[in-house]
Parts: sequence; C-alpha cells; structure tokens
Amino acid sequence: MIIGVGIDVAEIDRFAAALERTPHMAERLFVERELLLPSGERRGTASLAARFAAKEALAKALGAPAGLQWTDAEVYVEDTGQPRLRVRGTVAARAAQLGVRKWHVSLSHDAGVASAVVIAEG
Repeated sequence: MIIGVGIDVAEIDRFAAALERTPHMAERLFVERELLLPSGERRGTASLAARFAAKEALAKALGAPAGLQWTDAEVYVEDTGQPRLRVRGTVAARAAQLGVRKWHVSLSHDAGVASAVVIAEG
C-alpha cells in the first residue's frame, strides 16, 4: 500500500549559490557519505541538489511534519546504480508511525534542474 508520495525540484545554480553564501549549509543538510564520492573527492553540485530534492520529497511523502532532521535521511546509490534511502532518528520515527516499510526513490538532473520522487510504501 502506498502511504505517501513526494516530488521536488531544485534549480542547480540556485542551490550552488545557497551553498556558497551559507557556511556549513552542506554539513547541516547531508551526512559525510553524501558529500563525498568513494574516491574521497567532494560530490558535484548537481548530485547534491538531487539528493536535497530527494530529502524534500521524502518530507512530503511523510506529510511534511515539523521536526524532521535533514541528516536523519541519507540518500545513497547501490552498486547497481539504484538510489536508496537510509533513515534514522526523526525520519525513522515518523516513518514507523505511518507504517512505512519500504522506500522507492528516483533522482535526476538535467538542463539546470535536479529532481527527485520518493514513494513511501507500507
């Protein structure tokens, strides 16, 4: 059963400007594994914008309750290329309250826009 669906878009240049003008914003939005590539280099802005859109979409799928912490949701990509969500803390508590047992995630970025769709399944 579908419990919630969320979608979000982020303009990549606008997101990059926000990261540049707001010190430590990236660290407040993302866990370290989201910020870094396996090589240890910092992930590109388009990829981070897509992950941010996924976190926004996740909040919408959960009904956008107050108090969710950005770093309680982690967007990662499996070796197969499939994006996934790892939740803990405030996000896991809300998901449990709603009966979410599985997440479906789609990420994209093209033409200056990053987008994400999140489906919460019970």
